[in-house]
Amino acid sequence: MAIQQKLETPTPPNLVYPAEVYERRIFNETNGSLNSYFRKLTAVLGSVFGVRGSRYINAPYGAFQSTADQTAAAINTAYAMTFNTTDFTNGVTVVSNSRITVTDSGIYNLQWSGQFENSDSQDHDARIWIKVNGTNLVGSTGFAGVPSKHGSVNGHAIVGWNYYLSLNANDYIELWWETDSTTVSIQAYAAASNYPSTASLIATMQFVSNTM
Repeated sequence: MAIQQKLETPTPPNLVYPAEVYERRIFNETNGSLNSYFRKLTAVLGSVFGVRGSRYINAPYGAFQSTADQTAAAINTAYAMTFNTTDFTNGVTVVSNSRITVTDSGIYNLQWSGQFENSDSQDHDARIWIKVNGTNLVGSTGFAGVPSKHGSVNGHAIVGWNYYLSLNANDYIELWWETDSTTVSIQAYAAASNYPSTASLIATMQFVSNTM
C-alpha cells in the first residue's frame, strides 16, 4: 500500500490585542502562541529543504504516449506527432491530440522518443523538430537515419532526445516530423511472448524551475 507523505501548513495564531496596561498573562499567551507557530514553521521548512525534501514538492509534469501507427502520406511534408494516451498529468496536458500544454510558466524539460520503421530496401531520413505555439523552434530539428529492410525484417530505429524550454502559462509545444520516403513510419507493436507492447511515441514534460 502506498503511503502519501504530506506536510501540514501551520495555521497562524489568532493573537489578541494587548491590554492598555501590561498584563503578564496576555504576554505569556501571546509569546507561547508565537513560539508554537514558529516551531511548526521551522519544522516544515526544515523538511522541505532537507536532503529528501523534494518528496514534499508538487511540481507540474505530464507523461503521454501513442499506441497508434503514424504514417506520412507524402514525402517532405510536415506532420504533427499525436498522442492518444495520458499516463500522468499534473498541470501539463495534451490538447487536440498533439499540443502538450502547460498551466504554469517556467523552464520545462521535454523528453521524447519515437519508434521509427522503414519497410524499403534503402536507408531513409526522418526529420523531427519542435513548434512552440505553432511556430518552428529555431535549432530544434534533428536528422535521423532509419535503416533499410534486411531480409524479411523491416528496419527499426528508436529516435529521441530532450530539450529545455522556457514557456509562459498556457503555451503549448508540438513535435513535428517529415521523411524523404513514405516507407518510413512511426510504429506501435503488439506484445509478444517474451516482451510487452511498444508505443509508437512517448513524451514527458517536467517542470524544472520558475523564470526569474
